[in-house]
Formats: sequence, C-alpha cells, structure tokens
Amino acid sequence: MPELSSQLSAAHPPKYNRQKSKHGHDRAYVRIDGQRIYLGEYGSSESRQRYAKLIGSVDNVNTSPGPVGPVTVNEVIVAYLEHTEVYYRTPDGQPGREHGLIGEVSKIVRREAGKGLAEDFGPLKLIAIREVMIAEGWTRKYINKQVDRVRRMFRWAASREMISPTVPQALGMLDGLHQGRSDAKESTPVLPVADADVTATLEHLPMVVADMARVQRLTGMRPGELVIMRPCDIDRTAEVWLYKPSTHKTQHHGHARVVAIGPKCQEILLRYLARGAEDFLFQPRDSEAKRRAALTEARVVPMSCGNTVGSARLDSPQQQPGEAYTVGSYRRAITRAAVRAGVEAWTPHRLRHTAATEVRREFGLDAAQSVLGHRNAQITQVYAELDTAKAAAVALRIG
Repeated sequence: MPELSSQLSAAHPPKYNRQKSKHGHDRAYVRIDGQRIYLGEYGSSESRQRYAKLIGSVDNVNTSPGPVGPVTVNEVIVAYLEHTEVYYRTPDGQPGREHGLIGEVSKIVRREAGKGLAEDFGPLKLIAIREVMIAEGWTRKYINKQVDRVRRMFRWAASREMISPTVPQALGMLDGLHQGRSDAKESTPVLPVADADVTATLEHLPMVVADMARVQRLTGMRPGELVIMRPCDIDRTAEVWLYKPSTHKTQHHGHARVVAIGPKCQEILLRYLARGAEDFLFQPRDSEAKRRAALTEARVVPMSCGNTVGSARLDSPQQQPGEAYTVGSYRRAITRAAVRAGVEAWTPHRLRHTAATEVRREFGLDAAQSVLGHRNAQITQVYAELDTAKAAAVALRIG
C-alpha cells in the first residue's frame, strides 16, 4: 500500500472511483499519487470500508451506496443514463427511445452545467438551460417534456442519496412554458394522412413494410406495438382476433392494451404467422430476401453469363438485416417511399390519426377511445380530428 501523501487532506480526500466492466462486475478503486488501488466490487460495503480505512478517516467518510464527496452534475448524468439504459430497454434488449431522449437533453445539461456541483443546480440554472433549448429551435411542448426529464433525473439522484432532496424540490417550483408567453416556437399539429397518399406510398414500399402500414391503418395501433407483433401475442380463438402487445406505452401505469383485429387485417397477417411463437412477424431479413429475389427475376444478362447469383455479395457485411423492425427504421422506410411516390412525406404516427378520425366519424368518440387504447377521451380528441363535413351540414341548416 503506498504511503499516504498530502492528497489525503480532510477537505479534499481522493475520490471513490468506479471501473466499469463489460461483464457487469464493476470494481471500485482510489487513486493515490497517480497509482490505482483496487477496493473490491463497486458500491459494496466492503469496498467502502477499505476506502475509508485507506484514507484514514472512517468517521468522516460517507459509506452509503452513493458517491463519496461532493457530486457533480456530470456524475449525476452518468449514473442516471446507466440506470435508464436498462430501465427503458426494449423487448429485443436495446436501449429504448426514452433513454435516447434523456441522452439528448443531457448533452445540453452537461455542456452548460456539467462541471458544477449537483447541490448548486437550481431553478435559475434550469431556466438558463431552457433558454438554450429555445435557441436550439426546440418546440415549446418538447422543451417542457425535456425539462421534466431533467427534474426526473435529479429526483432519481436524490432517491439514491447522491444529492439532497431539496435540489429536486426546488427544481419542481419552476413552471412550464405557456403558449404565447415565451420565445419558444409552437409545434405543428399532427394531422391525418390522406388515404390517397397512403396508397401511392405503398407502391414504393417493400412488401413487408407495406403490409405493416396496412395493418396499422386498419387497427390504429401505435408503431411501437406494430413492430413487436408475435404469434404468441395474438389470440385467434374468436372471430375477431385479440392482440396483446408484450410491452406498450402505458404498461408501467398498470394499464392493459388489447388491439382488436378484424377480417381484413387477419388476411394480411396470415402471411406471417407461420413462424415460431416468439418470433417477430415483420422481419427486415424477409424484405431483403424479397428484394434480392426481385433483382434476380429482373436480371437481363443470361444466368450462363456474367456474375452468378450472390457472387458479388459480401460474406460478412457490416450491417445484417435484423429480426425485427424498429420504430425508427419503419418510419424511415415510410418517409422515403412517400418522397419517391411524389407525395408529402408522412410518418406512421399519422396513420394512427387517420384511423382514429375514421372510427370517430363512423362510431363515435367512445369507439375511437377504445380502438386507440386511451384512458382519457381528451387524449383521443387530439388524435381523432373532428369531421368538417358534419360542421358544414350544421352550418347549412342553422347558419
């Protein structure tokens, strides 16, 4: 053990550090005179006691699971992102969209306040960061959501005893941005996409993605629910099938989600149900196989001449087609096909609005609420646009 030097002052003891491991067994260490001294498993009471004994101030050293000494905002960010990477993991084991959104706002927080102490991060600092978001061109509603994510990060840190509870309490006193009361721009309302544009786009999509769009148009389900469909999640015992996604947006609130699947949608899905019970229905590798088969069929050069089929293909390409589409890859395929079709670029989320508007027009708001899986009819009204034709008919009679 190296001799203790002047680093071990009471005011600035060496930091209790973490060495990350790919195998999940992180180690704790302390650096003294440029040398690492390993203490054992990170966060364990044994490593804390060794650390305390090493620096010679057992009574004054914090041996709780949280970091030792003053915590910086950067340390809070790193710890929280490690937590959200696992907490918001998708069914295929990848970090979820929420983790990505937290990472996006964390970049600004890190740049503007990362080196400061977390205990000093108050409402004024959060206001300054919010101004940066406005300057970046983020919309008002998105800024409010990102500010809430920052608050949540500090609440989480307080719950792990990394910082004082007074920090998130103070941050909670900051009001959100209100429409017309700030320089933040307003978001453009998401409107239904015209069925004519959908039809034109489908002609430029791979068959698998086109079928995904058709299923979403008929059911009004979320893109995230569509891409994870598996045979084992679909109850086919009755005339109307019932799809229960393995995970969904409001699952953490204890809400159930059931998507009713009628005959038209069933006819599409039958092409994909001959899989393993837990295999995803819609797979990019199927699209790639069909694309290659179409290229082979369109080949002009005789098979006896030129390259043989597949000879120009890389043995180990850098990117392999996966077992499931992501929400992002599905959206990109749709928008690119729309551009090729010469129509306004649209996203799968607008298909949900289109389906909701049709259901509300034909069956009423309650039916639209059931189809979309909303717990609150006010949310459904955002998706289901009012039928202008009805308003026009009223105007003709009483206006």
